[in-house]
Amino acid sequence: MGTTDEQPFLTLDYAVKKMVAGDTILMRGGIYEHSVTISLSQTGSNDKKYYLLAYPGETPLLDFSGTAFGKRGINLTGSYWVINGLHVTLAGDNGMIISSGGYNLIENCIFSENKDSGLQLGGGAHDNQIINCDSYYNADPTDYGDADGFACKLDVGTNNYFYGCRAWANVDDGWDGYLRGAENMTTTLENCWTWGNGYLKDGTDPGAKANGNGFKMGGSDDKTLKHNFILKNCLAFDNKAKGFDQNNNKGSMTVYNCTGFRNGGADFSIPSALSAGHSATVKNCVLAKGTNSLGAFVVQASNSWDSNFTVTDDDFISLDTTGVSGKRKADGSLPDIQFAHLTKGSDLINAGIDLGMKFNGSKPDLGCFETEVTDDVPTLKIKKENIFNFKILKNSSSQLNICFETTEGTDYSCSIWNMNGSKVWGNSYLDKGKTVENLQIDTSDLPTGIYLFQLISGGKNQTERILIW
Repeated sequence: MGTTDEQPFLTLDYAVKKMVAGDTILMRGGIYEHSVTISLSQTGSNDKKYYLLAYPGETPLLDFSGTAFGKRGINLTGSYWVINGLHVTLAGDNGMIISSGGYNLIENCIFSENKDSGLQLGGGAHDNQIINCDSYYNADPTDYGDADGFACKLDVGTNNYFYGCRAWANVDDGWDGYLRGAENMTTTLENCWTWGNGYLKDGTDPGAKANGNGFKMGGSDDKTLKHNFILKNCLAFDNKAKGFDQNNNKGSMTVYNCTGFRNGGADFSIPSALSAGHSATVKNCVLAKGTNSLGAFVVQASNSWDSNFTVTDDDFISLDTTGVSGKRKADGSLPDIQFAHLTKGSDLINAGIDLGMKFNGSKPDLGCFETEVTDDVPTLKIKKENIFNFKILKNSSSQLNICFETTEGTDYSCSIWNMNGSKVWGNSYLDKGKTVENLQIDTSDLPTGIYLFQLISGGKNQTERILIW
């Protein structure tokens, strides 16, 4: 039993207890009612992970409305788990907590209407990746002061990474990095959106304890703890309070190519001095219909509030937020929207400085959305069925196989970068104007994780995300 579609296990809890490293649970679509917490305590390895996956094309809804107030939905204390495609709702506390575990991948999951943060990381949880997940309508009665969309806080560990995630209409903050018991760890967010936080599902304000910040980068009870927070290509808008908030964090904060729009407080707020040896950097950012509060110690460059820029509504294709919570693409990536994208002719296009991230044209644009290349840029096409937003797996010979095309008469170079901004592989090629059907790259020395594959030819820079595991 439990090994065929015709004879599945009856409950998730029973199936989990039967697992050994390397096993996979496939959950069919439908509603699964739970009255107790599901505990995932086993630890696998890089070669033998534990897989808890939605059945292809289906969405299992894990309904924890039967749990008592204060009881979580899923408690992940193990390591090397891959969890994909689940919707966790109505838990008496967190929808999911990762506590003490490491090297877990949570992808394409939804956390909604739980009575504390949708997904929380604590207890030393480290080196986890949260990819293309949504968290919304989480609220904690009766004071409504703690339920965030995503919470990497309190006693969390280091090197946790969020990519392509959305957090909206959570009663406290979209992301919360407040510390109590942890010190000097690093959290990275890339390509994440947050809006409408600080309010209940029906749009009402439950009171002062519902903070309503978009990205709360840290803070602590005694205002001394350090949370090193990195945000790249992130978007915060229409939050009750601030967009990007220091909140007395004394650690380093890096904010690159981010956009703040119409937040109730400052769009970018880093006013308080940091601990010795730490720094705050804000570059290539845009604020519209808002303000900032940045201390003189903050290193700033090429931001829209610099004296050589004037931001108006005409800089944007649209300021209509319709579609931001819409359905994701088939691969789980964020939907295509026009909101906050720069319009052709804006002086914010090609106005940034190179920060080692993806950009089109001669220089990076300002803000979180990079403008598509214009027709006068030479053609350089990566075949999307081979590279764009796909998991590229190491094969038995530890090779990465990539296909692309270049314009006739152009040289090209390729490189791979890790998420810390270091180049881990690179090479130049003299072949001109050809279709490269199978560029083989030896990845045996690369740890599993997310990387950027960069292709440069004819003055064009194209970078795509790859996941090697």
